[in-house]
Amino acid sequence: MRLQFIGCGDAFGSGGRFNTCFHVHGAAGNFLIDCGASSLVAIKRLGIDRNAIDLILLTHFHLDHFGGVPFFVLDAQLVAKRTRPLTIAGPPGLPGWYDRLFAATFPGERKLPFELTLRELTIGAQNRIGELAITPFHVHHDDKAGPCLAYRIELDGKVICYSGDTEWTDSLFEAARGADLFICECYMFNKVVRAHLSLSTLRDKLPAIGAKRVILTHMSEDMLSRSPQIEFEMADDGKVISL
Repeated sequence: MRLQFIGCGDAFGSGGRFNTCFHVHGAAGNFLIDCGASSLVAIKRLGIDRNAIDLILLTHFHLDHFGGVPFFVLDAQLVAKRTRPLTIAGPPGLPGWYDRLFAATFPGERKLPFELTLRELTIGAQNRIGELAITPFHVHHDDKAGPCLAYRIELDGKVICYSGDTEWTDSLFEAARGADLFICECYMFNKVVRAHLSLSTLRDKLPAIGAKRVILTHMSEDMLSRSPQIEFEMADDGKVISL
């Protein structure tokens, strides 16, 4: 199984990084985790076959995690000439958010040449999409753009957890415990802020989670400027992880 960071930046492009989007490709599936506004550009830059992607899994409805969906769907229709079915899955309320986003960006009727399924996931339960087992956990970010979710994803005998955007919440213990890979947002270095995590908090919490590999993402300039002081692995756009 292969995971590539298409984009690992924050909402403001700190460090010149693309918005959040991770590509996972394994025997059990080929999918994106989040699809921020800049994701289609980054996907094309990396040469990823977007017609082979079966699923876009969304954590919440801020544009740096969700805003690339209209570009992806319209590119699939008009440029890539997609015929393969596509599922977009995410928090409850997804269909309404999807319609409002298109109304604000590319209004008008859309007749897609492929089957599109919008799947609202059940929080706190294991959801099956094809061969994937996906368990969403409610986290604390901004429920005006949610509910905001972390995911525990099981595929190919491995467990990937992604925190989504969140301040510390004990639900991350269950979501990430013993994971083969825990991708965790870490917006700030020392300062504890609302809606996001800091390295000072993670240093205290991560030992109890016991994930086999931890990679920090969604870092602000505050974090990126202190990279020599950070003992954890950090994401970069284009970085590839093999599990």
